[in-house]
Amino acid sequence: MSKNAIVVENLSKRYLIGHRFSRGGAYKYTALRDVIGREISNFARKASDVIHGRQVVQGDAVEEFWALRDVSFDVKQGEVLGIIGRNGAGKSTLLKILSRITEPTAGRILLRGRVASLLEVGTGFHPELTGRENVFLNGAILGMTQREIRKKFDEIVVFAEVERFLDTPVKHYSSGMYVRLAFAVAAHLEPEILIVDEVLAIGDADFQKKCLGKMNEVSQTLGRTVLFVSHNMEAVLKFCTRTILMETGGIRAVGDPKEVIPAYLHSQSSSPRIVDLSTKSRPDFCAGNIRLVRVSPSAAEGGWSVPFGQRLSFDLTISAERAFGRMEIGIGVYSIRGFEVATWTNRCSDVELSGRPGMNSFRITYSDLRLIPGQYSVGIAVFSDRGLEDWILDSVMFEVITSPAAAKINAHTFGGVVVPDVDVCVLE
Repeated sequence: MSKNAIVVENLSKRYLIGHRFSRGGAYKYTALRDVIGREISNFARKASDVIHGRQVVQGDAVEEFWALRDVSFDVKQGEVLGIIGRNGAGKSTLLKILSRITEPTAGRILLRGRVASLLEVGTGFHPELTGRENVFLNGAILGMTQREIRKKFDEIVVFAEVERFLDTPVKHYSSGMYVRLAFAVAAHLEPEILIVDEVLAIGDADFQKKCLGKMNEVSQTLGRTVLFVSHNMEAVLKFCTRTILMETGGIRAVGDPKEVIPAYLHSQSSSPRIVDLSTKSRPDFCAGNIRLVRVSPSAAEGGWSVPFGQRLSFDLTISAERAFGRMEIGIGVYSIRGFEVATWTNRCSDVELSGRPGMNSFRITYSDLRLIPGQYSVGIAVFSDRGLEDWILDSVMFEVITSPAAAKINAHTFGGVVVPDVDVCVLE
């Protein structure tokens, strides 16, 4: 049975936030005695903080903010733990504490082995030093000896693809070059624990694929422990063995990525039954003579959750300032990975549409979409004889939920988005 590489017990982190009262608030006029009194009060509070060794915070009032509250979990040696959650959930704060960048307010952490962290672009790099010098500097910061760095130096340079710029000061590097070199140092110096934040999103697709492959090698071949924070659910699903969902500084769920990720996506994308499209953002170049007004599930549907294998039907309302002899509706369906998995316009169905002044309602029905269970978004565009009139990329989110028909497939293992009808015949 493998040992725990990381143990976190009742971890909490508190920050103090200062607030300064605005002159334009409840009192339009501020007398000199009010200003003097306020500054004397602030000085007395700050002096008391200094005497008692507390954090000195600027402002007229101080508010407590708990970035983490009673967080507990453990990570086994060789495990790849994904950490997901909305911005502000506490993910980065947790990683900074584990990396010993900041101290916790309360709680206990046990780390077995050296820790290498890649939290921000250029962390541990000196802009005036060259790439070659920064490899040795960053390696030393990570606790490596000069001999260890020299042994891995050639592999680091080849992986980072910065051979031509190795003796150039890193202040001239692009953000992508920064990331490549920083990740190469952290991954090749063989730490027992590798911590990687969303910083990999800066790299291009080929580099991200290379990084994920390297992290997979570090964990499975070398038996290292990896903590991976990302908003890329595809990477978390394929790469991580276990996932933590964080919410408002605490842990909401821990378990298999196939179970935790859908819970996160459902909380992120649950749409009201009637979606007001007039409030959605759209490109400035849209003509505006035809506007998308609202979209809702058709009367026969229960909501934006559709069992696998059943039809998806929704009603779309469009407002037109004048009559149009030709109207084209285009609809794209997007996966959580951002790929457009289905495209349709009424031209595909040989259906002629026209618009009259005022409100125009249409019912759109996908009779055989057969998307695997998961979250999807819908983009809607409207064209007239003048061209593009209105376009909303993220009109609404819907969910394909599991059903008895979905139990016959193992989509998360094989990947893919659509389950097509396929005929198989045996050839003699």
